[in-house]
Amino acid sequence: MPVRTRHLAATAGAAALLAVAGAATPASAAVQSNSTSTGYAAVTGTYTSVSSSWTQPTVTCGSQTTYTTYWVGLDGYNDSAMEQTGTEADCISGRAVYGAWWEVLPASQSAYSSVTVKGGDHLTATVTYIGSSNFTMTLFDSTQDWTKTTTHKGSSGFQNTSAEVITESTDASGSIGATGGGSVTFTGSTVNGGTLAAADPVPITTDDSTVTPITGGGTFTAKWGTSGGVGPLLPGRAEH
Repeated sequence: MPVRTRHLAATAGAAALLAVAGAATPASAAVQSNSTSTGYAAVTGTYTSVSSSWTQPTVTCGSQTTYTTYWVGLDGYNDSAMEQTGTEADCISGRAVYGAWWEVLPASQSAYSSVTVKGGDHLTATVTYIGSSNFTMTLFDSTQDWTKTTTHKGSSGFQNTSAEVITESTDASGSIGATGGGSVTFTGSTVNGGTLAAADPVPITTDDSTVTPITGGGTFTAKWGTSGGVGPLLPGRAEH
């Protein structure tokens, strides 16, 4: 997996990406705007676990370099911490590159070794706080039948005050990169063992994306628009 500034905003860090949406905003408030991220964040409680599933998008690449990610994480909405795991679908030199990773800020993301991800794979990602400042990040590919689990100390200053299910996209400069009309559907999204919908989560979108209302079962679709970007967003693009 290529080295980048980082998927969570491709600027200054995961939390910066979500913090832009607005700290301590009631979950029932209007949609929050973010430069690169689309999804939902639970922000009104203490969260010790988050999980969701999706089908890995298959991307069709042009000449532009773009990075798309699909992930779940704890922290990052109201603070500079973040513990997360997920997958990506990148376009580099006209070629689709897929990967699976985990990340604890401020360190860069780390690829899971000895596994591959392909378009069409069904993934489930889970992040759990297990106490003593430790978090477990698990990614399960039911299509290829592999599971990767990492336990790591959390970010300095972690608070467990938010839980996110997100897709992101940037180009090589850090600008939004996943446009062109794609979508990704997250299913079975949960926080603290209950449905994400029950946590009254904040919807997060960009200027060129939308999310559908989240169902009681924790399903929603993030859709990128068509306002003139490039984007291998088929069928569901997000950032790197």
